[in-house]
Amino acid sequence: MANFASHRASRFVLAKGGAHFSCLLFALASIAIFARPTSVAAAPPPASSSVYELQINGEIEPVLAEYIVGGIDTANRDHASLILITIDTPGGLDSSMRDIIAAILHSRVPVVNYVTPSGSRAASAGFFILLSADVAAMSPGTDTGAASPLLEVAGNPVKVDDTLARKVLNEATAYLRSYATRRGRNVPLAVTAVTDAKAFSEKEALDGHLVDLIAPNTQALLAQLNGRTITRLDGSQQTLSLPDPVVTLHLMSSREKFLDRIVQPDAFFILLLVGVLGLYVEFTHPGMFAPGVIGGISLVLALFAMHMLPVNFAGLLLIIIALILFVLEAKFPTHGVLGVGGAISMLIGALMLIRSPITPGGVHLSTALAVTIPVALIVIFLMRLVLRSFHWKQSTGAEQLVGSEGQLVEPVESAGGKGMVLVHGELWRASASESIAKGARVRIRRVDGLTLTVEPFPSADAVPSAVLR
Repeated sequence: MANFASHRASRFVLAKGGAHFSCLLFALASIAIFARPTSVAAAPPPASSSVYELQINGEIEPVLAEYIVGGIDTANRDHASLILITIDTPGGLDSSMRDIIAAILHSRVPVVNYVTPSGSRAASAGFFILLSADVAAMSPGTDTGAASPLLEVAGNPVKVDDTLARKVLNEATAYLRSYATRRGRNVPLAVTAVTDAKAFSEKEALDGHLVDLIAPNTQALLAQLNGRTITRLDGSQQTLSLPDPVVTLHLMSSREKFLDRIVQPDAFFILLLVGVLGLYVEFTHPGMFAPGVIGGISLVLALFAMHMLPVNFAGLLLIIIALILFVLEAKFPTHGVLGVGGAISMLIGALMLIRSPITPGGVHLSTALAVTIPVALIVIFLMRLVLRSFHWKQSTGAEQLVGSEGQLVEPVESAGGKGMVLVHGELWRASASESIAKGARVRIRRVDGLTLTVEPFPSADAVPSAVLR
């Protein structure tokens, strides 16, 4: 009985303790429950918007188009808030321009094209690209337009018949109208940039409804875009939300930078000459290997750049003529006339090598001078070594014995007879057209296998001397 009472008392104590423990858990849970709304009620920091910035600098060519198209794809894949493309270009290739425009038109992320900084331009193909964006903007002191298509052969504009000219012009204007109308641009005014080669300042472009905004810098542009409602290509409306924009500049990849550097006029000129010079050294000095490998790689890279650049074949021909003149200078004693002529020819050819109405400049004068003079000296020096080597006496093999002196250790007793001769520490069978005594000095005239044809070496006694009277 006492045990039972004690057992009930212990159960009561445990129950009482459990009740206190339950109350404690309930209190903690209540605190957690009631405390949670406090953290939710706290206002979260404003979400930042991501802006992907890409750059069009210089002539529009395939490498630049690959960079822009890849950047737009990356921005769409990362669900960016906005794509900002800054533009400063004199124009470029039609095919590369169309690749960029197609990527802009198909982008799910809104695209803003911005001609900046002051002094920049969006000319020719750049005008087409500028008008393709959801929003077109310009900085003060910039211009756009002058978008008439040009047909070129070897970097020079060519004249075509009126029918073909109208065909090219009509196709270009139709392409511009196809997307400029959907973007809400002033299509009749835009077409005059193609048909009449008109150009517009930033204020003229804004007043003519070719562009949407003028902003002095990127920060001011994004501030004007925040909350702006735009019309997408499919006609849908979208309001841009850029409360706290974070601009990320996406540069070219290492591969794109390498290819872009190759297609620069200076780099193309240097690669071309390094390629030719390397192969020249390898052919004139076989077995060196390194010049041939370097020259071959450089020449292939130069051919790749030639495919991209508007190369003037007159300039290329002048460079070839210069190399020929350098070789002739080494061969003939012209006292530098051909060498100087070759240097002038190469210098002029370098300056003419890359020339196009849409190219801001070809090979720089400093680069042309820095490359022409060393190449001229190297080619002339190497060619002279090659020409002199033709007259060098062979220093290896049995042929080196011709003209050498020796001593008979066994006599040649009769014409056509055989003896032994010591030459350069070696014993050879000797033959002569006359008898020669043992110990006589002889000269080697011919080598026939292991037999040397010799003749008596004239002694000092045989040389007549002047008699003084």
